Amino acid sequence: MLYFNGLLGIVTLGLWIFCLVDVITTDESSCRNLPKGLWLLLVLVVPLVGSIVWLVAGRPERGARARGPYEREASAFPEYDRPGRFAATSPDDDEEFLRQCRERAEAQRKLAREKRNDA
Repeated sequence: MLYFNGLLGIVTLGLWIFCLVDVITTDESSCRNLPKGLWLLLVLVVPLVGSIVWLVAGRPERGARARGPYEREASAFPEYDRPGRFAATSPDDDEEFLRQCRERAEAQRKLAREKRNDA
């Protein structure tokens, strides 16, 4: 019986540490149902019950959402994951962007020529 209680205690401690770290590292805006501070307090004060409730009702859902037709497949940068953000599949598809690049390059060349002539 002592072996079972010891094993249950280790499992509870592991669950508590996992949930504590998960609450701390979760973004404030991603927490569900309660503010992050209350989740942290709940997991700290009532380790077993608080951890289970965090996993069921507080942890952010990690489900994949459907992407729009012009959105990238995967990104390492969260600022690119905004819904509805246009992402060109090829630079040749965006004529306005290419025109701005050409104008900027020409302006830089002109400025470099002027500096060279002044020196």
